[in-house]
Amino acid sequence: MAETSLRERALRHLARRDHSRAELARKLAAHGSTEEIDEILDRMTELGLLSDSRFAEAWVRGKAARHGTTRLRHDLAQRGVPRDAIDAAIASECPDDEMTRARELCRSRFATPPADAREWARQARFLQSRGFAVDLIRKLLKENPDESA
Repeated sequence: MAETSLRERALRHLARRDHSRAELARKLAAHGSTEEIDEILDRMTELGLLSDSRFAEAWVRGKAARHGTTRLRHDLAQRGVPRDAIDAAIASECPDDEMTRARELCRSRFATPPADAREWARQARFLQSRGFAVDLIRKLLKENPDESA
């Protein structure tokens, strides 16, 4: 009975969205023993219902336009995705380079390039909070608007 309940809980979570193995194990931890949870998760992995690489690809696909590579890596690592799955997902789902993504995000958020130091700092903080590298932000905010077109 407990195993069926645990399996049903796992299926309900996976029906809503993909989860990483660690994320799903954390959600099920209060409802069963570690051995039971590992057994259920192993079976779901065998059936193809649970996949860290599929989760990572979906996560990157959904967030890549708004976040830098650093933030994507951090978020996936926090969700327990292995490094090799993270690297593969970023390589396959981020066809544009990071500078192009940062430029598009900056254009969509800010109407004009920074006119003074205060505006420059505001835009830089925004891009940094989205996970873009500091050197990339400096390069992006120093370029002429005519060059980026």
